[in-house]
Amino acid sequence: MTTFVDRVELHAAAGNGGHGVASVHREKFKPLGGPDGGNGGRGGDVILVVEQSVTTLLDYHHHPHRKATNGQPGAGDNRSGKDGTDLVLPVPDGTVVLDKAGNVLADLVGQGTTFVAGQGGRGGLGNAALASARRKAPGFALLGEPGESRDIVLELKTVADVALVGYPSAGKSSLISVLSAAKPKIADYPFTTLVPNLGVVTAGSTVYTIADVPGLIPGASQGKGLGLEFLRHVERCSVLVHVLDTATLESDRDPVSDLDMIEEELRLYGGLEDRPRIVALNKVDIPDGQDLADMIRPDLEARGYRVFEVSAIAHKGLNELSYALAGIIAEARATKPKEESTRIVIRPKAVDDAGFTVTVEDDGIYRVRGEKPERWIRQTDFNNDEAVGYLADRLNRLGVEDELRKAGAQAGDGVAIGAEDNAVVFDWEPTMAAGAEMLGRRGEDHRLEAPRPAAQRRRERDSERDDAQREYDQFDPMDGQGF
Repeated sequence: MTTFVDRVELHAAAGNGGHGVASVHREKFKPLGGPDGGNGGRGGDVILVVEQSVTTLLDYHHHPHRKATNGQPGAGDNRSGKDGTDLVLPVPDGTVVLDKAGNVLADLVGQGTTFVAGQGGRGGLGNAALASARRKAPGFALLGEPGESRDIVLELKTVADVALVGYPSAGKSSLISVLSAAKPKIADYPFTTLVPNLGVVTAGSTVYTIADVPGLIPGASQGKGLGLEFLRHVERCSVLVHVLDTATLESDRDPVSDLDMIEEELRLYGGLEDRPRIVALNKVDIPDGQDLADMIRPDLEARGYRVFEVSAIAHKGLNELSYALAGIIAEARATKPKEESTRIVIRPKAVDDAGFTVTVEDDGIYRVRGEKPERWIRQTDFNNDEAVGYLADRLNRLGVEDELRKAGAQAGDGVAIGAEDNAVVFDWEPTMAAGAEMLGRRGEDHRLEAPRPAAQRRRERDSERDDAQREYDQFDPMDGQGF
């Protein structure tokens, strides 16, 4: 069974915001006590947090779909809904977050580092929050905003100072087991190591981590063997150690050709050209291994490599190798730029930035894009005419209608608000005025209503009655007329 996973696809879904509620306060002798609808709760976020105790992404391999809880809807008597609970997902140190296209979204290094993978939706406002001096009793509320959903890729890159690279069965696992307290699987057959092993080494006052990367073979950078799976684990290291087998039983191999092959694979993988290299000639406790080490050492040193003869079994040359690595790591840490605290940069919005754009598409549709218009569309209940009228008021105040006129839009033209895959399309009917004074009975907006014959007849009767009343008031019985 797989116990180590370093790359998974995660489907993160944040919680939806709760809906606001439209309610009217009622009590004895006060049947219409004003609006008292509460707001909806905020949806929970999906948050990735680095946790040192987590070493693999196996849990997300088995359960890739994660969802935060939704916010609760509001209620009457000014009761707001409960916020959704944030979903906190622990990930290993060194996890890289990418989108489906391979773009890096975050590089999570260091205990407690966080990344919001999904933003929870806002809760909708109740009619109590929407009341104003001109709209005293709103008959509608705003809907909760849907939570953010997206697919991301989590890729683990081991955070280690030293990476041991080499052919399968070169003795990397044995070497890390004697340099540190790590207990990797050790056997006399290729590809014994199937996952990277991590150990901690103390050399004098320097403490560093060392990683045993599974064996590389020709073509590893193109996907052969296990190399492509684990080459990413050497990207963060400060120094590479070539572990060369001086006692190999394969007649077509020798340490120098093994080194050339590994260097070629690292070159094809890319990004490791600036890392210092050290060569460890392993298994010199075997007589033939010692003879071969003496033979090739001058050639390797002529290439510029620092060469150490070691034996994991006989514990030979380990102190020299460990202190040499500690010196390189201490130097790398000293020259590393000092991390500065993140500055808070405030970028005020430009004076001429309306917060939205209006573009004309090939099919004649006028598309409106912007954070506020799109959010308002998502929070509008289109089954409520008064809510639609409130949306029209907000868009007009934002300046959307003015921009549509400037873009050449005429009455009846198609207008789309939002992205192509999730837009609200309607025929534009420009308004000359907007506001609560345009509303008739609660829950109605005459801008969206078809002519109502009954209402027209009632207005005509009222007009005739008013005319008759004015004539009566103007009648003077003393002028003698009418008798």
